[in-house]
Amino acid sequence: MAFKLIELPYSESALDPAISSETISYHYGKHHQAYIDKTNSAIEGTDHENKSLKEVIAAARGSDQGLFNNSAQSWNHGFYWHSLSGETTHPSEELETMIKRDFGSTDEVKSKLEERGAGHFASGWVWLAEKDGKLSIEETHDGDTLADSDFNPLLTIDVWEHAYYLDHQNKRPEYLKAVLKDKLNWSFASENLARGTAWEYPS
Repeated sequence: MAFKLIELPYSESALDPAISSETISYHYGKHHQAYIDKTNSAIEGTDHENKSLKEVIAAARGSDQGLFNNSAQSWNHGFYWHSLSGETTHPSEELETMIKRDFGSTDEVKSKLEERGAGHFASGWVWLAEKDGKLSIEETHDGDTLADSDFNPLLTIDVWEHAYYLDHQNKRPEYLKAVLKDKLNWSFASENLARGTAWEYPS
């Protein structure tokens, strides 16, 4: 069963001006599509063909770097699109309680995501994650992912240059500030927390 490029949960202009429709067009329509296509090509006719994307990622980790990179990036990007929203959202009561306990406030979560994202060397991802009932900020490098990890990812921010270069050039902190100001999808984070396991890429 081939994986498909997921439908964006909003219009291509919904995140403007933090992320422009031009960036979405390239990032979603070209980069994400390419990862999906390469994943499908690699699993066609193999034992991976009927697995979920998370299962493909776990099977490829440490044994098939090409398949791992493309399947993990397919999952990461799907998760990233859902981590953002063009509308104002709020954490659930459960998530809000945990945020206050572990960070102090949602503003402090944003500050930590910005700090870790700006300081992350080269390409990668910055995550708000949960493990054993505690929230933390995590980083993965290049195409690595939390999809098959011990963490339950709640939100992610893409810090690869192609996520922001058309809008912010090389100013990653500017991109992070714009996204973190009011584009995080706290409803998605709350759903992920309540489910207790990593999000499933739609089949």
